[in-house]
Amino acid sequence: MSAGEFGWQATKGGRVRITWRGKVVTTLAGAAASRFVHQAEGADEDTVQALLARATGNFKRGNERRGP
Repeated sequence: MSAGEFGWQATKGGRVRITWRGKVVTTLAGAAASRFVHQAEGADEDTVQALLARATGNFKRGNERRGP
């Protein structure tokens, strides 16, 4: 789980749900999910946020406003 804009949750079925501001934006499965969990475990918050942003692909383009 993350405290930044992005968050994530691993499911019992081996999938990873990635959220942005509380809304699910993508789901990873299979090798991608395993790779993500392996990289995210033990990583610092900034690294996890970067991994999450990368995993969402073209979801964010950098022109979104920051919340209050």
